[in-house]
Amino acid sequence: MEKGSLLQVLQLNAKTLHSVRLLAMCQDVCEGMQYLEDNNFLHRDLAARNCLVNERNVVKVCDFGMTRYVLDNSYTSSTGSKFPVRWSPPEVIHFQKYSSKSDVWSFGVLMWEVFSEGQIPFGSRSNTEVVEEITEGGRLYRPQKSPPNIYNIMFQCWHERPQGRPSFSELLQSIREAAEELTL
Repeated sequence: MEKGSLLQVLQLNAKTLHSVRLLAMCQDVCEGMQYLEDNNFLHRDLAARNCLVNERNVVKVCDFGMTRYVLDNSYTSSTGSKFPVRWSPPEVIHFQKYSSKSDVWSFGVLMWEVFSEGQIPFGSRSNTEVVEEITEGGRLYRPQKSPPNIYNIMFQCWHERPQGRPSFSELLQSIREAAEELTL
């Protein structure tokens, strides 16, 4: 894709992207993830680095190397498998249990990446420190460019229990409502 990864676009254009554009990027990703969810696929590695941007600034989900097709909306990987700690919910960290709700958690982190203009989630903390923080209920802070209502969408993605997180179709509705509020 012409403009490269979403992470590169965010970092190269830091300070010039407004909240409306940032939210549109999140909406593009959410639409792609809703499609995967509706068709029983788990991405398992959703992050800004794994999305691409075309010449019209449309963001597409890519890098399907860890993707799995599932019939019962869950997948347990083998112990010792590598996974992206900073984008992973407690059930993946502790039990290697994936579902569309673990992708929702990762989407919340991706939204944080977008609104922090490509910053690294949890900054310079080690993976061990990130695991401790998440296990103790810690979550990412609200980025400066994120209005409270948009941060609330991110925060819903980080519910401790998977069943407490919204589906991608519910997230898409929330994002569309937030977009309307931003353009008023």
